[in-house]
Formats: sequence, C-alpha cells, structure tokens
Amino acid sequence: MKRYLIKRLLLIIPVLLGVSVIVFFLVRLAPGDPARVLAGEHASPEFIQAVREKWGLDKPLYVQYFIWLRSVLRGDLGVSIATHTPVLQELLTRFPATLELSIVAMFIAILVGVTAGIISAVRQYSIFDYLSMTGALFGISMPVFWLGLMLMLIFGLRFDLLPISGRLSPEVTLRTVTGLYLLDALLTGNGRAFLDALAHLVLPGVALGTIPAALIARMTRSSMLEVIRQDFIRTERAKGLPEKTVIYKHALRNALIPIITVIGMEFGLLLGGAILTETVFAWPGLGRYTVDAVYARDYPAIQGAVLFIALTFVLVNLLTDLLYAYINPRIRYR
Repeated sequence: MKRYLIKRLLLIIPVLLGVSVIVFFLVRLAPGDPARVLAGEHASPEFIQAVREKWGLDKPLYVQYFIWLRSVLRGDLGVSIATHTPVLQELLTRFPATLELSIVAMFIAILVGVTAGIISAVRQYSIFDYLSMTGALFGISMPVFWLGLMLMLIFGLRFDLLPISGRLSPEVTLRTVTGLYLLDALLTGNGRAFLDALAHLVLPGVALGTIPAALIARMTRSSMLEVIRQDFIRTERAKGLPEKTVIYKHALRNALIPIITVIGMEFGLLLGGAILTETVFAWPGLGRYTVDAVYARDYPAIQGAVLFIALTFVLVNLLTDLLYAYINPRIRYR
C-alpha cells in the first residue's frame, strides 16, 4: 500500500506539469489582450504597452511560462491582473463555497442514485425500474443551466419558497470559522444562519446533483444486477438469511467498487468548480471565479484556477482508489 501511494503521488507531478503547459498556452490562443482590457477601452498605445511590460506580457511565451512555473513551484500562483490580489489567496477564499455546495450536491446524488439503483435492480422490469431509469436518462440529458433556471423560476419566483442566489440573505450575519457556512453556523450556535444557509443550498444543490444522481443510479443498477445473479447470493438466500441482509450486506458491498468509482469521479468534477451552476445561482465559488477570470482575460487567475482544479481532481481520485481496499479487502495494491 505504501509503495502504491508513493507511486501515485509521484505520478501527480507529470499530470500537473502537463496541465500547466496546456492551460498556459491555450489561454493565450483565445482572442483578446489582457493589457488592453486592464488599460481601458480608450487607453493610448503607449499606456497599453506600459501595462504589458508591467505584467510581463511583452516577453516571449516560453519565458513567461518558465517565470510562472518557477513561481508555482514556490507556492505562488501569481497576482490577479483584474483584482491585484494573490491568486492563491482568492482560490482558498472561494474554495469552501464550492466544497460546501459539492458536498450537498453529492449527498443528494448518492441518496437518490444509490436508493433508486438498488430498488431498480431488486425489482427489475417493474414500474419503478422503468420510471427510475427513464428519470435517470432525463437527468443525464438535461442541461444543468436549464434545470437551474427552471428551479429558480418555479421555487424561487413563482412560489417564493427558496432563495435563488448567494449563500446568505443580506439581513443574516454569520461569524466565519471554516468558510463552510453550515458548519460555521453549528460551531457558533447560530440557528438562523444555519437554516438560511441550508435554504440557499437547496436549489443549486439539486441542480448540481441531478447528473451525478442519474449516473450513480444507472451504475448501481447495473452493478447490483451483476452481483445478485452470482452463486454466492443464491447460497445466502438458500441459508435463509433475510432479504435485506442479502441485498445490503452482501450484494451491495460486492457491487460498491464501480459505484465508488463513479462517485469519486463526479465528486472530483464538482470540486473542480461547478461553472454553470455557480454562474446561474451567483454562487461565489471556484467556478464563478474562473468564469470571471476568462471574461477579464486574467491570465494568472485562469492558470491558477485550472491548476488548482486539476490538483483537487487527482487527489480525489487518489482517495477513491485507496478507498477500494477498505470497501473490498480482497483488493491488494502492488
């Protein structure tokens, strides 16, 4: 296990290096000049050139890349051109918002997806099976931004049941400790802030968790069907074990590996910044920060955000792989 962990950690280095090369040169292929955006629409050519020299945009691309890479290796992702603040500081400030939203969305996805998948597998070809798999098909096919807008229109504007943007209402105050508003409200004993933060999480959490829930439901059904048809399940039933014990203790545990894989990949993607969801619901997380950086042609912010997202994704995948051995002790890493 230790050798496997060290090997995987070392493999992260070339992955992040490749991501850094791709994002650095790819953002510079996009139209637009950050120096012109920063200087203003009516700035003189001399002032634009001065801005370009100030931010090192006049140097050759390979020189700019190695200067940036040297800073990254020192833990410095640069300074945002638009806000003049360190990129790493802004990413760490916004990451708790994305983390909290991702946890809520994944909780909804696991609860709905695993439950629907198990019932569909146990009651194969039943009405529930057809309805749940049809719903999963719609969930996978439905654009998340459209679903978010519909949820806002129905539950936020039409019936005025839930807030449609932000993390807290303006009249609610909360002393932040971790940046996770639900946890901070519990730590500070602020019940009003907890309920308000939870209400703000419902609509974006449902919109963000729909696609993962559909994928988890389909994978759970497929994996469970494969396991419950095996001989050891028939043996457990022949021994007279209760059906719930057979399904949840024996069948589900042996079917968890592909389910955990899907959950890990989807959670990594959510942590990477739910760009569309955060934009629709004005959620101050990594996704919205990345979109704003793209609009501003903010090269350091874009590069830092993508690299941070890539690091988060590979670490989540690593934790998922390590979880396999706990779920199924037969798995041994070599």
